[in-house]
Amino acid sequence: MQEEMYYEKTNTDSLGSLEKGVDVDTIKYDESTSGSIDTPSFLQRFAERFNMETRGIEIVPESEKVESSLWNAASMWFAANMVVSTFAMGLLGISIFGMTFWDSVLTIIFFNFIGMLPVAFFSTFGPEFGLRQMILSRYWFGYHIVKIFAALNCIACVGWAAVNTVVAAQLLHSVNDGGLPAWGGVIVISAGGLFITIFGYKIVHFYERWAWIPTAIIFLIVIARLKISGAFTAGTMGTGRAEAGAVLSFGASLYGFATGWATFACDFVVYQRKDTSKTKIFFSIICGLGFPLCFCEILGAACMSGTLSNADFLAQYNNNGTGGLLFAILVDDSLHGFGQFCVVVLALSTIANNCPNLYSVSLSVMTVSDYACKVPRFVWSAIATGVVIAIAIPAYYHFTSFMDNFMNIIGYWLAIYEAIALSEHFIFKRGFSGYDVSIYQNPSKLPIGLAAFGAFCCGVMGAVMGMSQEWFTGPIAKLIPGDVGFLLGFGFALVAYVTLRPLELKYFGR
Repeated sequence: MQEEMYYEKTNTDSLGSLEKGVDVDTIKYDESTSGSIDTPSFLQRFAERFNMETRGIEIVPESEKVESSLWNAASMWFAANMVVSTFAMGLLGISIFGMTFWDSVLTIIFFNFIGMLPVAFFSTFGPEFGLRQMILSRYWFGYHIVKIFAALNCIACVGWAAVNTVVAAQLLHSVNDGGLPAWGGVIVISAGGLFITIFGYKIVHFYERWAWIPTAIIFLIVIARLKISGAFTAGTMGTGRAEAGAVLSFGASLYGFATGWATFACDFVVYQRKDTSKTKIFFSIICGLGFPLCFCEILGAACMSGTLSNADFLAQYNNNGTGGLLFAILVDDSLHGFGQFCVVVLALSTIANNCPNLYSVSLSVMTVSDYACKVPRFVWSAIATGVVIAIAIPAYYHFTSFMDNFMNIIGYWLAIYEAIALSEHFIFKRGFSGYDVSIYQNPSKLPIGLAAFGAFCCGVMGAVMGMSQEWFTGPIAKLIPGDVGFLLGFGFALVAYVTLRPLELKYFGR
């Protein structure tokens, strides 16, 4: 569908750049297209009656940017990562890759730092332009090619939510000797996330501002009970080729988890005032991401080390995964009834992690299809929740391998996305001044996207050569051995893009 926009001239060039004085408050949109709310009347009335957010992917005008709180930006990610699914990530170093506690800790810190840098950087674009992440991506990938990445982001959002939901369902299933079946736990957690998400940006932020507090308290209780149990085992750090491969493979999963927020980083800061310091936004996001990621994953590694010396911990983990391990620490020969209450609260914490996924998936669907913009955002969130339930129930029974494989695959495509986006921003657009916010819906003004597509294909080739999965190991990964798919995906995409983009500019001029 061809997009049309109508502008009030604020200067001699209505399609001029930001430096020429275009103010997004003066841009008028044809509301029959391009992310506006042209919906069946009963859906529109339903959304308005219950005060649901009706804004889709259209730009947020300066007059509506009223937020200035850095904590509001940081707490979004603080709560979303202070959850039991982040704890579960920390188990993988010992449970899957045979590492010990201290080498797991060093891997967790290093690869989380790498993964969260792009998330923090992309967050600085939200206050500047008022655009959602996938719409902003049109300036890097073009109006049509970005639909590939938006579709991948839909898959990622649903996959993240499924992973999170399975961990929570394991916890709920462990209470009262399996009183709540797996499918029941999946539905409870999914419904909770949907209930908050359908109301939109403000309610999601309000929930995330406080949701981390009970979870943090219970994690402190977990630390105390683990110490009392005497099960913690530090072990000794390994060396050699096998250890290097384990570090790279575990690191790939950690990177995928930390950087997974990159493709919707802008979505949750678009109402921040434009004059908010980019440096402050960047470091507030780093703090909001870094502390809960490292804290929860290191705690997970510490708890998993207990399975090496405590037979009950190991048996509970083998029977019910993450939920069983936490149940053994908090309930068995421990806090009993209160421990079961703590387990339930930890399970419900997963809702805070699912909310960003269920919110942003709707915006990605609208980026994929112009026709999807005619359906309110809450409908797409509801459909995505149904898909999450359909995936999470069977994944429950094969969770450890599902989680590891999914994290790595997410890391591959996000590394490619980041390579193209960052090289376009720094090399070709030369910073924020290279963007013209008024053309975000104009395919004839945005990049063609051929260079981005070529780089994407090259990045996929690099990822395949470096990936190490149960079902396939690339030729380079066999030599290490270890998973370097995200590193090669990034490198191949970067080299290809900086080679192809000048040609695209030369022959197409955009």
